[in-house]
Amino acid sequence: MEEVFGPDGLIAQYHPNYEYRPGQIEMAEQVHRTLQEGGVILVEAGTGTGKTLAYLIPSLVAGRRVLVATATKALQEQLYKKDIPFLQQIAPTPFKAVCMKGRSNYVCLHRLKKSTETPMLEGLEDVNNFERIRKWAAESETGDRAELTDLPETLGFWPQIDARAETCLGQRCPDFDVCFITRMRREALDADVVIINHHLFFADLALRNGDYGSVLPEYSTVIFDEAHEIEDVAAEYFGTSVSNYRVSDLLQDALKITIEDSGQAGEVTRALARVGQRSDVFWLTLRSQPAFDADEREVTHGGSAYRRGSQNRFSKEADDGGRYQVDESLFVREDAEGNTVTTKAGEAYLALSNSIVRLISALSLVTDAPPELDNIVRRAQSLKFELEFVVSCTEPNYVYWMEKRGRGVFLHATPIDISCILDDALFGKVHSAVLTSATLTAGKNFEFIRSRLGIAHARELIVDSHFDFEQQAVLYLPRKMPDPRDRAFLDSSVEEIVKILETTRGRAFVLFTSVASMRATYERVRHRVDFPVFIQGEGSKNGLLERFRTTSGAVLFATSSFWQGVDVQGEALSCVIISKLPFAVPTDPVVAARQRFIDENGGSSFYEYSVPQAAITLKQGLGRLIRSSSDRGVLSILDPRIRTKSYGRFFLESIPRCRVISSIEEAESVFNPQ
Repeated sequence: MEEVFGPDGLIAQYHPNYEYRPGQIEMAEQVHRTLQEGGVILVEAGTGTGKTLAYLIPSLVAGRRVLVATATKALQEQLYKKDIPFLQQIAPTPFKAVCMKGRSNYVCLHRLKKSTETPMLEGLEDVNNFERIRKWAAESETGDRAELTDLPETLGFWPQIDARAETCLGQRCPDFDVCFITRMRREALDADVVIINHHLFFADLALRNGDYGSVLPEYSTVIFDEAHEIEDVAAEYFGTSVSNYRVSDLLQDALKITIEDSGQAGEVTRALARVGQRSDVFWLTLRSQPAFDADEREVTHGGSAYRRGSQNRFSKEADDGGRYQVDESLFVREDAEGNTVTTKAGEAYLALSNSIVRLISALSLVTDAPPELDNIVRRAQSLKFELEFVVSCTEPNYVYWMEKRGRGVFLHATPIDISCILDDALFGKVHSAVLTSATLTAGKNFEFIRSRLGIAHARELIVDSHFDFEQQAVLYLPRKMPDPRDRAFLDSSVEEIVKILETTRGRAFVLFTSVASMRATYERVRHRVDFPVFIQGEGSKNGLLERFRTTSGAVLFATSSFWQGVDVQGEALSCVIISKLPFAVPTDPVVAARQRFIDENGGSSFYEYSVPQAAITLKQGLGRLIRSSSDRGVLSILDPRIRTKSYGRFFLESIPRCRVISSIEEAESVFNPQ
C-alpha cells in the first residue's frame, strides 16, 4: 500500500492534488486484509482521509467481484465518473466497473412503445419531452434518465415508462434482449467493481429469492460507504408499504390491457371499477383518522425536548399531516360487552379486500391473456397479501404506522429490530464486508452501530481526520442559554445567531431539527443581518447549494437533508450553527418502537439509542464545515444541554477535538491566526 499511496507511489505520480496521508494507508491495509481473509471491518475515516481510494484500490485486487454501495445516487455518480476513471488510467491491470441504479431510473423500451398508443400526456410540453425521450432511448447505451440533463427532474409520465420491477415481464417481454436492465445485468456479470446505492442493495437483498425485482449479480464481498445510514434503509426494504398510489397505479395499468373477449373484458372492467370505488372509500376513511397535532408541540423524553409530527428522524420536512402508529383497534375493537366489532375503517378494508379477490378471479378467467395480464394478477395478489399483513397488525416484531404525505396515504409495517435480519441475510452469508463513514462511532467506540446492525465480530479502525481541527476551527458554546423547552430559547438563539453571523460575515449554515424552528428563527434573523439569507424549501437542494456557493456572505437556514452529504469547500462556508442537539423524535412510530424494544429488554433507550444516534447526527452536521486543509471556521452549538447535562460530555467526546470558546469575539483568532 505504501507503493500505491506513499510519497513516491502510484497515486502521487498521477494525482494533481496528492497529499501523503498515513491514515489512508492504514485504512487501505486493513480493508485489503479483510477482503483477503474474510469477515467484517468497521472503519470510521475522518474527513479528508481519502477513504474512497482506500477501499477502491483493495477492491481491485480482491480476486472477486466487489459491490460498492453508496448512500446516494449523487455519490454513485462521483465514484463512477471521477474516481473510477482515475483508477482505470493508472492501474497496471485493466479492470471493469459498472454503475447500477434502481430500476425506476431506467426507461422500459416495451412500456415506451406501448405508451405511444395510450393517451397519458398533458399539454404540449409533455408531448415534446416524450418525443425527446423516445429519440434518446433509441440511441442511449444505458437508458439511465440521468443522461437527460436538460429535462425537468419531475416528469409526470415517467412512472408510465420506467422499468420498475412490478411491471417487468421478464423473459416473456418482446424487448428482453435489448432491454436496458438486461444489458446492465450482463455488464455487471463481467464487472470487477459494481457501484450501487444502499436503496438498490437492500431492495435486491429483500427480493433475492423472488422471481422479479432481483437485479444485482451474485456477490460475496460488499463495501458500504456512509454506512451509518444502513439501519433505516434496510428497515424500509424488509418492511411492507401499501398506499392509495399503489392501488391507483395497478388500476391504471390494468385498464391499458386489451382483452379480446368482450364478455371477459366487461367483467374485468366492472371488477376494476369496484376496486377503485372501494379503494377510494378505504383511503378516505383512513385519511379522516386523527393524527398527531400539526402544530409540532414539544414533548419531553429522558430530560430532552423533541418535536411532535416528525416526517424524518428528527425533522418535519413538510406540513403534510405527519406519521403515527396504528394497531388493530383501528380496524376492530371490543364493545362494552366484550364482543369484537368491526370499525368503519375495518369494514372499508374488508370491502376493498373482497373486491381485489373478485378482480383476481376475473383476471384469471381471461383466455389467451397477454403477458401484461399475468403481471397484473401477480401485483393484485401481492397487494392483497401485503394489505392484509399491515391491517392485521399481528406480528410483534413489526411496528405498524400510517403516514399522510400530500394526497397520499401510506400504511407501513416496519421491522423494529433488524440486527438479526442483517446477521442472517447479509453478514452471515458474505465472505467479507467493509462498513465505513466519517461518523460510525459514538463516544469513540463502535458499540452503537454494531448493536443496531447485528455485527457480533468485526475488525475496528478509527482514522482521525486528516485536517487539524484544533488549528482550523473553534467550537463556540454560549455561556448562558435557556433550556430548549423554555420559551426564551428562541429569543436567545436569535440574538446569538445574529452575533455569530456578524463575526463570520455571514458564510454560514444554520441547521435545525424541525421546520417550525427553522422558519421561526429565519423570520426573526433575516431582518437583522445585511447578508443574503436563504431558507430550505425556496428551491431545489442543488439549486440552493449553488446559490449559496456563488453568493458572497450567504447564510442558509436548513434542516435534516443539509446535515449530511453536502460539500462546500473554501470561504463560502466558514460557520456551522447547530440550534439544538438532534435527538430522534420519540413520538415517531419507528423511533418509539425501537426505544420501547430496548427498554422492554432491560436496556436504557435514552442512553443506548437516543444519545448515540444524536451524537452521530451532530458529527454529520458539524462535518459540513472543514472540508479541506485550507478551510477555517466556527462551529457553534446553541443547545446548553451539551454543557449542563451529564450526557453532554458524550457529545463533546464524539466530535473532532477543537478549541472551545465561550465568547464569540474569540472566534476572530481562527480567521486571523498569529
